[in-house]
Amino acid sequence: MTVESKTSEARGSAGQSVQSVERAFTILETMADAGGVMGISQLSTAVGLPLPTIHRLTRTLVNLGYLHQDANRRYMLGPRLIRLGENSANVLTAFARPHLLGLVQDVGETANMARLDGDQMVYLAQVPSKHSMRMFTETGKRVAVHCTGVGKAILSTLPEAQVRDMVRRSGMPAMTERTITDPDRLVEHLALIRERGYSLDDGEQEVGVRCVAVAVPDAPAPLALSISGPASRITEDVVERAAARLREVAVAVSEDLR
Repeated sequence: MTVESKTSEARGSAGQSVQSVERAFTILETMADAGGVMGISQLSTAVGLPLPTIHRLTRTLVNLGYLHQDANRRYMLGPRLIRLGENSANVLTAFARPHLLGLVQDVGETANMARLDGDQMVYLAQVPSKHSMRMFTETGKRVAVHCTGVGKAILSTLPEAQVRDMVRRSGMPAMTERTITDPDRLVEHLALIRERGYSLDDGEQEVGVRCVAVAVPDAPAPLALSISGPASRITEDVVERAAARLREVAVAVSEDLR
């Protein structure tokens, strides 16, 4: 099923809609999912629209600054989207903060929210623990997907082909001795994450740090919540307790964002 047909099905009882607006946003979302750069033929296939229609829509988006065409005639997401993204991130932060505060109170460690941005995760919000020893994470920090709790939580929700494309583009550098650097091993690891219902970064991003994370279901963008702290404090019991609370909070955040 093409993205276009999915959009038509999702319209349902939403009432009358403007087709060209729907198609424009479908193009932007499809490009974002593909890493932000696509050729027009690739875009036509992915969206399920004929080339003349795609050409007309992309030219309009280029003129508005929401797309840019490079020297190889490929389209990439344009700079005007940055302002929209910054404002939406502020809104997400406002929604998330009370939930993160609750996580810190219940678990006692730093709580975070991160979003998939291209092939990396970016931390949007954080509530630090009351402990003097805190983690490497901070709002605005960008991290790899293959070696972080939030990154692997999001990867576990994606099709295998998309996961392999992402790590092929971004690479899988070894941050520590524990980092998974082989795509096949990562795919196997993601199956385990789906089975147990949470992701665990056990010293893969930073030595001595553990991070428990879950993806936010049905979020408007790929979002993940996490609890992070020193491995000496994030024991197995804490991991299980944090995972259970994270799953509950992820559902609450999802409901808030509807």
